[in-house]
Amino acid sequence: MNKKSEKRLAFEGEVMANLDSMYRYAWHLVRNNEDAGDLVQETCARSLKAAEQFKQGTNARAWLFAIMRNIFFNQHRAKSRGEVPSDWTDQVESGDQRFTGSVWPQPFELFLRGMMREDIEKAMARLSIDFRSVVLLCDVEGFSYAETAKLLEIPVGTVRSRLHRARASMQSMLSQWFNEGLEANES
Repeated sequence: MNKKSEKRLAFEGEVMANLDSMYRYAWHLVRNNEDAGDLVQETCARSLKAAEQFKQGTNARAWLFAIMRNIFFNQHRAKSRGEVPSDWTDQVESGDQRFTGSVWPQPFELFLRGMMREDIEKAMARLSIDFRSVVLLCDVEGFSYAETAKLLEIPVGTVRSRLHRARASMQSMLSQWFNEGLEANES
């Protein structure tokens, strides 16, 4: 096998290793299984066409996400749909321990996850696309501030600011809804 074939196989392995997170990100952007699949497929096709441009040893995941983001925004502009909702609460449903504790009995944990998911989705939907994108990339997908800045083509300081403001906004909304729920239960 020649060097070019080895490089191509290594790159294809990088693409395959990132399919799940690419799909999750695509779904957050389009909120539709079929469209998310199409977006991932288009991202894979374009990245494989441009595989020779990829430099071995760099962050393939960030490169793939940047391609996907560009495809999404180009399609979004072309269709002129308006603001696109985003959802990042799959971690709650999948049992991410940052959101739920393992001390509770299973039925209660499932009930709590359902309640949290609904409120988190509602809070995320009220954020602007700029804030949702930063929360999704940093908090859900685990990109660093620098990687997120590069993907979104904004300064690192803007990433930090948007993330802080988005988290504060969501915390405020969730606290308000929680307190309203308590008041309603006391009545």
